[in-house]
Amino acid sequence: MRRWRSAAVAAAAMALVAQPTTAGADSGGGGADDTVVSIAKEGLQGPRQLNDYRGDKVVVAESDSGEVSSVDLGSGAVENLLTFGWPGSPGNPQGVDYADGRLFVALGEIGGGPEAGPPPPVQLPPAGTPVPRCTKASTAPVAEALVVAEPHGAVVQVCDLLKYELVVNPDGQTQVDANSVPVDSLSNPYSVLVQDERILVADAGANAVLSIDRHNGKISTFFVPPLVTDGACAGAENNPASDKYPATVGCDPVPTGVASGPNGRIYVSTLGALTPGAARVYVLTPGGKEVRRIEGLNPLTGIAVDHEGVVYASELTGDTPIDMVDPTQPPVGRIVRIDKHGDRSYAPVGFPQGLKFENGKLYASALSLVPDGGQVVRVGLGAFTS
Repeated sequence: MRRWRSAAVAAAAMALVAQPTTAGADSGGGGADDTVVSIAKEGLQGPRQLNDYRGDKVVVAESDSGEVSSVDLGSGAVENLLTFGWPGSPGNPQGVDYADGRLFVALGEIGGGPEAGPPPPVQLPPAGTPVPRCTKASTAPVAEALVVAEPHGAVVQVCDLLKYELVVNPDGQTQVDANSVPVDSLSNPYSVLVQDERILVADAGANAVLSIDRHNGKISTFFVPPLVTDGACAGAENNPASDKYPATVGCDPVPTGVASGPNGRIYVSTLGALTPGAARVYVLTPGGKEVRRIEGLNPLTGIAVDHEGVVYASELTGDTPIDMVDPTQPPVGRIVRIDKHGDRSYAPVGFPQGLKFENGKLYASALSLVPDGGQVVRVGLGAFTS
């Protein structure tokens, strides 16, 4: 994928000032007005995916601080569970799930933005290099991995997803130029779904959803969403040709969310290279075969599905292109609801990302691009309008 976290996203995030985006506020889920978006917690740092935790708490990946935290939806109390990186150079947790007493954390790509300069060279592994597996570990890398750890405790397993990308290259695009400098983002793990037998990881940089066997640590490719080649993406410049791979034309799909739904279906949301209208939701069988595709969406950064198969997806900036976001105005963004007939309705939420149902209520991470201004909000189902 083109380095979407640089340029427009970074510039918008640095310029933004937190402004009210909610139609009402409460201290959690109980008794809230179902027609509004209400604040459960403020002051988070770059909240991305959120998921079930213990009791009435959710676990949230805070990408800007390098922390994984729990948020009590009743009291708003925040507790740090894990910290990645080191002071002054935090890691980048973007995805998180909790199962069997352990945290499963997707550490995303570090860097981006014009001030970072070109990425350093990467040595591609020689032909015949074995496909990597997860390994036991006591420390976490800084980025581009899935980390399994105890809350408040030790790292127990690391899955090197960057190495998997370098060896397997699921989307078959050119990875480096003649000087071994990456021509694109290689791996950027973004969200996690833990199931009984496997872990699914949406890797935005690899343009693939990966599957990790919970028993033997084997990593494999579950689903590669196709390039978007119509609409504004028709003829779009992408990765160059190389001796091994043809040139890529069109918008990268960039998977950002993965969720389960009824009948074992798997739902994947994509960013569509930040191009309005190029985002998609893919509905897959448990084995990764596409059975349905929802098109014409704006850049998506999270997804949830209710027990009836109604889809909720986060449009990061709504129908406003990110390079048109005005930092002097209230943050844009919305959550789109897509019912079983394909009808759509929307609830306004500033820069939404992760989505999760908890006790029948929909929660979202919001203001995710506002420094120190991130939120967890409750989205009343009556707040959606056509």
